[in-house]
Amino acid sequence: MTTTIRVLAALAVGASTALAQNVEQTSGGDKKDSGSTPSAAATPASKTVNPIVIQHLRPTDKRGIYLFESPKDDEVAYTGFRVDWGAAFTQQFQGLKHSNAADPKVVSGVNQNELMPIGKGFNNASANLYLNAQIAKGMRVALTTYLSSKHHQETWVKDGYFLIDDSPIDVEVLNKLMQYVTLRIGHMEINYGDAHFRRSDNGNAIYNPFVGNLIMDGFTTEVGAEVYGRARGFLAMVGVSNGEIKGNIQQRADASPSIYGKLGFDRQLTSDLRVRLTGSLYNSDKSPANTLFAGDRAGSRYNLVLENTAATTTAQATSGNINPGFRYSVNAMQINPFIKVRGLELFGVYEKAKGNSKAGTPAAPEPTDREFTQLAGDAVYRFLDDQLYVGYRYNTVEGRLQGMTQDISSNRSQFAAGWYITPSLMFKGEYVTQKYNDFPTTDIRHKGKFNGFMVEGVVAW
Repeated sequence: MTTTIRVLAALAVGASTALAQNVEQTSGGDKKDSGSTPSAAATPASKTVNPIVIQHLRPTDKRGIYLFESPKDDEVAYTGFRVDWGAAFTQQFQGLKHSNAADPKVVSGVNQNELMPIGKGFNNASANLYLNAQIAKGMRVALTTYLSSKHHQETWVKDGYFLIDDSPIDVEVLNKLMQYVTLRIGHMEINYGDAHFRRSDNGNAIYNPFVGNLIMDGFTTEVGAEVYGRARGFLAMVGVSNGEIKGNIQQRADASPSIYGKLGFDRQLTSDLRVRLTGSLYNSDKSPANTLFAGDRAGSRYNLVLENTAATTTAQATSGNINPGFRYSVNAMQINPFIKVRGLELFGVYEKAKGNSKAGTPAAPEPTDREFTQLAGDAVYRFLDDQLYVGYRYNTVEGRLQGMTQDISSNRSQFAAGWYITPSLMFKGEYVTQKYNDFPTTDIRHKGKFNGFMVEGVVAW
């Protein structure tokens, strides 16, 4: 924790220095380029897209695929209080098969290691509802609601936060500072790593060129605040949260804030070349229920793979994923390179995480930390004005699960192709193969494998 705080403090100091230098170099009240990344608001409007009327917004349709953080600079004029609704709906058809070689484990006459028979069919559809309100110049409130999801069929709120990109007080110093600073406060999808910007989020799968997300899915929502500094393509962010997926004001000996941050560079170097490189850190010394790698309550795209005969789609929401089980403490880092050369884009993930959970009666932290490493790389080629694409991703995870005496691993290959019929309507397909290695013979995933095809349709606006 101490090391992480020192690193994040250094990032904040460096960002403040860079921002101060840029503010001093700015003459008068002119706004300087704070990171020449693509702006969705600058994209010409058409009859097939919903006009962007809210400032600093990442669109939920095709216009958002090349954006990561909400854009600092855009061309949406402030015209007073505005409310804007959006939605996203996704439906999959699954054609997967699975196998394993685990020893029988009979409990009450049921073999817990016998796989559920699965075949071809439609999964439950999922849906998101988006509400954004422009409450002042450069200030908006965002709310995301899951109308239907794999894990929760009922409607429930995913997150809601306040984004500030302009000074609420008309003071020259603050106005200049807010040209480079962004504040985000609330219950939100924390900005750890870049992979969460390219994943499927329940009903909205339009940013993800593939059907499934990463095997070890670093995605969660927590209550906290983030401070961003952006200037000339450089990015620095420091955040603090409660370290849990929900709010809690009880004083507890096993709880402490989570500290996290990001440092990076993102610039359109030429008309054909864009380069982005970021590094993220996340530290939680102690938490009664940390969910950095278990926060996707919407569920994975691969239904009932490597699950036993007693499984249900709702109970086994994360089939195909590997959760390292760092519920008590976690220290993680993720490095993400992104290169776009004309229609070709390359994206990578290098991630290291260590931590522990609790076990025993009374429950106590594991005596030593366990470690996990994740590597992923994908190549996507878009053509015909980005309407069509093909892509390939390779993803591998290795580490020690709680209660095991040896490391396990899993690797996944995904071949995908997609078609943006309109900016708001997408159709894609994927052939996926995933193998489970070095699991003990008593584990249902021993010599496990699933493979087959997935087809997915997405509507988002």
